[in-house]
Amino acid sequence: MVLFLAAVGLTTAAHAQSTGGSQYTMQEIVDAGHGFFGSASGGLAKVVERAFQNYGLPNGYILGQEGSGAFIAGLTYGEGDLYTKNAGQHDVFWQGPSLGIDWGGQGSRTMMLVYNLPAVPSLYKRFGGVTGSAYVVAGVGMTVLTDENIVLVPIRTGLGARLGINVGYLKLTQQPTWNPF
Repeated sequence: MVLFLAAVGLTTAAHAQSTGGSQYTMQEIVDAGHGFFGSASGGLAKVVERAFQNYGLPNGYILGQEGSGAFIAGLTYGEGDLYTKNAGQHDVFWQGPSLGIDWGGQGSRTMMLVYNLPAVPSLYKRFGGVTGSAYVVAGVGMTVLTDENIVLVPIRTGLGARLGINVGYLKLTQQPTWNPF
């Protein structure tokens, strides 16, 4: 009986690490992040681990870059590629306003973990959330944005000088646009 329970426990643990389906394991995300962020990825594994503890296995991720700036009101613009196991790779652009006690600017490489994405067209809409920034030269940060059941977890590392907290949204689109609304 003890041997049977041990075998069931090992099988369950192995299944949690390799889904083989449409979700990504923590190791797959960390490997993609290290390849994308390069030497600036020192804290990436800890941030990804925290996202996995809170939200589980993502079924997609976006790799891209963005620029943002704020003086009370702010704007963010970015572009990248969405990767999914069952729907392939797709271009994605994002832009959005923010409002808060926030000032400065930054340029970031961004990895967004995507949770509960039923189909690629479901990604192209607004995702709201609260963001805090504390950059002086460089930094790594994680934010959580939601809309209905879909959750985006942007992980950013970049350069700049920015300090504050704001509320806003990111609008994800298939084509680039200057309109953040």
